[in-house]
Amino acid sequence: QVKLEESGGGSVQTGGSLRLSCAASGDTSGLICLAWFRQNPGKEREGVGIIYHRGATILDPSVEGRFAISQNNAKDTMLLKMNNLKPEDSAMYYCAAGFEMDLCTLHRPQLLDSWGRGTQVTVSS
Repeated sequence: QVKLEESGGGSVQTGGSLRLSCAASGDTSGLICLAWFRQNPGKEREGVGIIYHRGATILDPSVEGRFAISQNNAKDTMLLKMNNLKPEDSAMYYCAAGFEMDLCTLHRPQLLDSWGRGTQVTVSS
């Protein structure tokens, strides 16, 4: 079992930047991917970006060019650098972990194994 903990959320104005961190602890030896999702009340959870254990990344088109995902050498901490933030980026941001390649997708969050509690990002206009 892996435990995930997000940090780095906050409130910024439009055009501002934030850096989110997701720390994974526990048995991370079989980790295939770490991913970011976001969700607002009453709306579905949507994928933001994913990083695979070998370093490949995928970002949702809505954040491409503004967000970047990276991980540390130990591959147990994932960063989400968010630049040029917009009000529509406001949401609770969640980190998720996947241990099978077929489950590591941004489109079916219910398939991922472990989730953090989230960190709130608020962008004001």
